This record gives sequence, C-alpha cells and structure tokens, in this order.
Amino acid sequence: MRSRRGQSASAGARAPAQEPSPAVPTDGSPPGADQAGPELHQEAEHHHRNVQGGAARAAVFGVSDGLVTNVSLILGVAGAQTGPSYVRLAGFAGLLAGAFSMAAGEYVSMSAQRELLGRELEVERRALHLAPEAERDELAQIYERRGLSAEAASYLAEMMMRTPEMALEAHAREEIGIDPSVIASPYPAAASSLASFTVGAAVPLVPWFFLTGGPAVAVSVCGVALSSLVIGLLLAQATGRSALRSALRQIVVSMLAAGVTYLVGRVIGVSVVH
Repeated sequence: MRSRRGQSASAGARAPAQEPSPAVPTDGSPPGADQAGPELHQEAEHHHRNVQGGAARAAVFGVSDGLVTNVSLILGVAGAQTGPSYVRLAGFAGLLAGAFSMAAGEYVSMSAQRELLGRELEVERRALHLAPEAERDELAQIYERRGLSAEAASYLAEMMMRTPEMALEAHAREEIGIDPSVIASPYPAAASSLASFTVGAAVPLVPWFFLTGGPAVAVSVCGVALSSLVIGLLLAQATGRSALRSALRQIVVSMLAAGVTYLVGRVIGVSVVH
C-alpha cells in the first residue's frame, strides 16, 4: 500500500496538470487573429472621415472666404483714405452680404444636386422593379469588369439583389457612384456657410470698432494672417499634407488679395482727391 501511494505521488509530480492550449488556426493566420481582427479593423475605420457631407466643406470655405473677402473690402476702403466710419460701414455691409450670399448659393447648389441625385435614384429604382433580371446581369457584368470571375460575379450580384434596399444601394454605388444613405442635406450646409463666413469676415472688421488709421489696418492684417495660419494647419491635419505648405498657401492668398485691394484703394482715393 505504501509503495503504491509513493508511485502514484511520484507520477503526479512527474506529470503536472496541463492547461488547455489555445486553438491554432488551420488557415495559417496567427493565433488570436480572429479575436483581434474586428477590433483592429474597427480601429482602422475610425481614421476615415466623412468627406461627402456638405457642412464641413462649407464651414472651411466659408471662413476662408469671409477672411479674404472682407479684409480685401476693408483695406480697399481704408486705402482710399476715408474715415473709419466708412470702413466700418463697408466691412459690416460686406459681412452681411457675403454671409447671406454664401448661404443662399450653398442652399441652391446643394438642393439642385440633391434633386438630381434623387432623380437618378428613382430611375434606378424603377428599373429594378420592372426588370430585376436585367439589372442583376448588368451588376454581374460590372463585377466581371472589375476582375471577378463570371461565377463569382454572378453570385455576388445575386446576393446584392436579395432585398430592394440592398439592390438599390449596390446599383447606386456601382453605376452612379454615390451612397444613397449619405446624400447631404442643403440646410446644414447653408447654415454652416452663413455662420462660418460671418466668423471669418468679423476678424478684419472688429479692430475698426476700437482703432483707427494705421493701427487698425495693422491689427486687421495680423488677425487675418493668424486666422489664415490656423486654417492652413487645420486643413493640413485633415488632408495629411504638409502643414508648412498649407499654412503658407492660406497666408499668401489672403495677404495678396488684401495688398492688391489696398493699393487699388490708394490709387483711386488719390485720383478722386486730386
């Protein structure tokens, strides 16, 4: 009895309990790839930005247009050696006119684009309803031209045609080049243009409520240059381009427009006086 216990105890010491080994994938992928794959894919997807919406684009262009337009107007009037009240009036009028013009133009253009895309989607929707087989064959041909085999293209087209919504989305992407779910609304774009142009146009105007003459001109120019620098850096961050190049481009464009109009104002002002 004693020897048997000793043998069993020594056998237990020689063969410790083994923990279950992780399952090894049979497809050649590294262990844990099935668990990490979705998280890594989701993390990578977070780096993509929505570049099809109209509000963000309208905001960037609105601020930039407000800066360039109003600093050019203000310095043009200031260059003509008029009083500060005339400069304030011109700047405020330019702010209101530009903001409402930008908003109206953005609303009209995006409404027309939305209606055009809606018409194209309606044409596609009717075609799917009247001739689903022909639309399926057309979708399969598109997939074949993209490099799929005839069998794979036919199978994928069949899968895409399973529901009307999926079929419309597939045909809209492949034939028209749009995603029906992200067609931009004109209202956010118009509101974004109105607000952003107002912000940009206010930068060169605000100093004229507190300063006059050369100091007001200097502060307006410095404010526009600093704002242009910030816009350039934000654009560089969003597009992945060179920050220095983007910032310099914004500053040079703004300063060039302001300098030209200031010189024109000086020439016209002198000629009117004399």
